[in-house]
Amino acid sequence: MIYESIKNFAKQFDYKPQITGKLKKYGKFVVAGMGGSNLAAPLLGIWKPALDVIVHRDYGLPAISDAELKKRLIIFSSYSGVTEEVIDVFHTARKKKLARAVITTGGKLLALAKREGVPYVEMPDKTMEPRMGLGYSFMAHLKVMGAEKELAEAAGLAHTLKPVRDDPHSKSIAKHMKGFIPVIYSSRKNFPVAYVWKIAVDETAKMPAFANAFPELNHNELQGMAGGSALAKQFSFLFLKDPDDHLRVQKRMIVLEGLYRNMGLRVEPLIIRGVTPLHKIFSAVVLGHLTSYHLAKENGVSPSGQSAIEEFKKLIR
Repeated sequence: MIYESIKNFAKQFDYKPQITGKLKKYGKFVVAGMGGSNLAAPLLGIWKPALDVIVHRDYGLPAISDAELKKRLIIFSSYSGVTEEVIDVFHTARKKKLARAVITTGGKLLALAKREGVPYVEMPDKTMEPRMGLGYSFMAHLKVMGAEKELAEAAGLAHTLKPVRDDPHSKSIAKHMKGFIPVIYSSRKNFPVAYVWKIAVDETAKMPAFANAFPELNHNELQGMAGGSALAKQFSFLFLKDPDDHLRVQKRMIVLEGLYRNMGLRVEPLIIRGVTPLHKIFSAVVLGHLTSYHLAKENGVSPSGQSAIEEFKKLIR
């Protein structure tokens, strides 16, 4: 199931989301969501950095003034429609009489939207694990934000984002990570991509994984790795290198890669490329999912399922 989702990922950009209900146009947004349901907005921030979006991963609402909140459309993104935190934000926003819109496949959130007359986009695939429906979610976000030009451009990925085959690069990275704790490094700009990789390793390969960004990590994490502890040798570092990153960030990556190698640490560089900025983002995303799939196979675990997460949800009811 996971491999089929990866192989057919590009087809998600053929999706033409439709809004049910009347929705005014806004220029500022809050996107409330958790886990794999709230990956689209940060990636959109890489592509369109001028877009005013607050990504909210918590209960309640962001700690900004009510006056500012009233200028924003609050978007509730939950693939399943039963995410506890998102439903809490939905109720909080209702009490404050804020503008709302829902993106989901169903569940309680869709029922609430229908009952309260909140505009919504109902995504098509209810069986897919949320992180694997990122293309659907990305298109739905663009639609709700009224970004029709960008929606048309993103639809082109259905043709330019080539179907994944038996990619040797992803297998090589998976073998590099096997038996170690993956740490994914990127520039601050590309951190949402690194975070997708982290989530993919966590949920697909069933492994702990971490992510950090340049230049901040040079001011703290570097010292932790260089402190002489044998613990650092339990990590496998993946450097996501972007030719469009700030030149000083590129130099920092080169220097740190050399330092880590001299310390005897495992380092794997990966240059992220694409024919357009958006294509580059999602090419890196797909490679992250495919690598995590092969890592699951290397580890002898099922790439599907979220048993620990589901068990946790039962315990907090």
